[in-house]
Amino acid sequence: MKIGFHGIELPEGKVKYNDPRLQALERKIQPKKTTPFFVEFLRDEFVQADAIVISRATLLDLLILDMEKLENRRERASDENERVLLTTCLATLEQERPLCDTALQPAELTLARSLAPVSLTPTVVVDAAPEPDAAIDAALAKAGMTFFYTAGKQEVHAWPVPIDSDIVTCAGKIHTDFARGFIRADVVAYDDFMSVHGMQDARQRGLVKAVGRDYRIVPFDVIEVHFSV
Repeated sequence: MKIGFHGIELPEGKVKYNDPRLQALERKIQPKKTTPFFVEFLRDEFVQADAIVISRATLLDLLILDMEKLENRRERASDENERVLLTTCLATLEQERPLCDTALQPAELTLARSLAPVSLTPTVVVDAAPEPDAAIDAALAKAGMTFFYTAGKQEVHAWPVPIDSDIVTCAGKIHTDFARGFIRADVVAYDDFMSVHGMQDARQRGLVKAVGRDYRIVPFDVIEVHFSV
């Protein structure tokens, strides 16, 4: 994940997210390997960013870029639907709000994305510079992302996915073969997993759900995928 920032101080480059849940899993299981989540902080970079963290004092630096682009587009637009959308977006910008905070219908969102306004990127506006972990938390929340975990003696791993992802998408994050040959997944809620010795103990206590393709991940689920290829 790339997080652009402007008007605040954050460490530039690749930064490890100090995930308290992952750290607790590591202490509990003591695996051979732990794989945390990393982000890349990019100073004054908006276009390549997956999320943006910006100070309220410099928010207009971002919004003006979109105002100029959308005003020029509206002057040339011949489609009435596009003109209405551009007017709606410009009204949001004039209220000093990023476009990601505008309630758009799916078709409007598709059209808005085609115009590539910068502030349609999930944008977190802060009054003071956050700590790196807090900035990551805020960016993930704004982008609608959560984590699931795999937790075994070989490796404990944090996996970021969009909220409400299906279990096959999650399996594919681990390995494409897991999605291609998906049979089922064993899932245990994070808090339940932390209350027992491990996955086998969770099974014996009836805390594990065997789920099929329709299952939607709950934030922080611990999963074990069964597959065949």
